[in-house]
Amino acid sequence: MPLPWTQPQWLEEAQDWIRQQADRLGLSLLTPIRQEHVRPWSTVLTAESQRGRLFFKASAPYLAHEAALTQALAAWRPDCMLPVLAADVERGWLLLPDAGTPLRAHLHTPADLRRWEDLLPLFAEVQMELAARAADLLRLGIFDRRPVRLAADTAALLEDGGALITGGEDSLTHEQVARLRQRLPALGALCAELAASGLPDTLHHDDFHDANIFVHSQGCWFTDWGESALAHPFFSLLVTLRSVENRLGLLPSAPECVRMRDAYLEAWSGFAPRPALLEIFALSQRAAMPARALTWHWVIRHLPADLVPEYQDAVPAYLGEFLALEETHTN
Repeated sequence: MPLPWTQPQWLEEAQDWIRQQADRLGLSLLTPIRQEHVRPWSTVLTAESQRGRLFFKASAPYLAHEAALTQALAAWRPDCMLPVLAADVERGWLLLPDAGTPLRAHLHTPADLRRWEDLLPLFAEVQMELAARAADLLRLGIFDRRPVRLAADTAALLEDGGALITGGEDSLTHEQVARLRQRLPALGALCAELAASGLPDTLHHDDFHDANIFVHSQGCWFTDWGESALAHPFFSLLVTLRSVENRLGLLPSAPECVRMRDAYLEAWSGFAPRPALLEIFALSQRAAMPARALTWHWVIRHLPADLVPEYQDAVPAYLGEFLALEETHTN
């Protein structure tokens, strides 16, 4: 089944909506509306106006909470969340201003990662503030990846053989699945430790890397909330650290990566002393892997059949790595 945003009727409706919202805002479109990119889960259209480029984003129905969440975040933390010019939360549509330059454009060497050391405490501050809005976040439709339910949700995922035995390079064998099932009590115990750690469940950005942060002269914008969840706050750094390690060829023990981690943890020092935070962080990075697998599972099960092969290795890859780490940890 073709993606909706590749269909002429859908594109026409989206372009009409963009024009209507531009008129409402008193903006003139100076260029034709262009479709910049198409992803299985979203698309982006742009047009120039007299006040700069406008960005339209549409999320797939299974991630449509992004529109409502982005709108709420812009109201709650306008200092670091991109303003929303217009939103249709039923259809998962957003009209946004130009966010500026992605952080990735400024990160070329390990020394450049010091920029993260300024941004991560701000992100932690947002997470601390939004812990009080946990119920609101769930009502907005984000995923529930709280530690108290993670083991049960992972157990259910292990019953989906189609998601686990893909035949790809990173697929799981039946024997690995059996070992994962044996590890479920250990995952439950790990998650119980996280739940009892004293850190609150809060907003977790499950794709928190340097292409989803934009910098400007007064600060930054945190963007792209389609894969967000209510979870342990430290889960967000799994993707953050792996992204910079992979792009710059760094080991997790590299001084630059350690400084990033420490800058983030220092913001949480009011909750626990540093040794305890380091222990909690290590636990969180293990539990974040099945949490990430669950999000990929949700996305893949909604993809058109012809697109599944491109992404189907994500679930077994995260679960397989979790298994390897757990077995190393206990041996």
